[in-house]
Amino acid sequence: MGRVEGKVAFITGAARGQGRSHAVKLASEGADIIAVDICRNIDSMGYAMATPEDLEETVRLVEKEGRRIVAVQADVREAAQVKAALEQGLAEFGKVDIVVAQAGVAGMKGEPQTQAWADVVDTNLVGTLNAIHAALPHLAEGGSVIATGSTAALMDVSKVDVPGKDLGGVAYVFSKRAIAQLVHELATHLAPRKIRVNALHPTNCNTEMLQSEPMYRSFRPDLEHPTRADAEPVFGVQQAMPIPYIEPEDSSNMVLFLASDESRYVTGMQMRVDGGGYLKWYDFHI
Repeated sequence: MGRVEGKVAFITGAARGQGRSHAVKLASEGADIIAVDICRNIDSMGYAMATPEDLEETVRLVEKEGRRIVAVQADVREAAQVKAALEQGLAEFGKVDIVVAQAGVAGMKGEPQTQAWADVVDTNLVGTLNAIHAALPHLAEGGSVIATGSTAALMDVSKVDVPGKDLGGVAYVFSKRAIAQLVHELATHLAPRKIRVNALHPTNCNTEMLQSEPMYRSFRPDLEHPTRADAEPVFGVQQAMPIPYIEPEDSSNMVLFLASDESRYVTGMQMRVDGGGYLKWYDFHI
């Protein structure tokens, strides 16, 4: 028996990166998958989004694990699209047990800046709400909601050096901090129903989002056109451990735990997979 045998997982942002990794990991442990991704670019973002071919590869990898999958191209910013995608999965599988709200974009250096702000907030925060809200009526006792934040949500942002410098980057931090509070509130009030809600906060993760020109520029603002080779030595500033980033599977291992019955009494947690990054920002407190 797999650790999530017989469960159905609804995963947004599933075409590549961490979302695909979560889908394959859960499938390898017995879950069927409802996979959603936009599969097209967002103009204000300075890097390419996933493609329909990426989503097809996720389908192939899940089916290789011997599990079923319903894959739908949908924009998480649009509640009706998210609800319709979930309904396709419900028509096939009859239920949903796990929600992994993974879809997100990084708006660092996004242009025009005001549009980058809107697209990041709408994708990362509103998209997370849309996924959770679509699934809530269908979740029963033992259900698990996992919302993806970021160690950016946990950094000390009390001082603003240059207001207005990078609205897309600010939107990323804001949206992930809002997810952290959302999880706290929702977990509190779903606990009587024995539905768990937790946040996953990865540090730099070795995906297309990190390995992109806007991210390189964010880590190396001293260079006009930094490359991966220029930026990668600086990635380690985020972590206490001597690593530049984690791998998607490192996040997926936490998702699997939070999705499984092993975490049946774990709720309202801000689960950091950050190489000790949080420890660099804060003194000990309970």
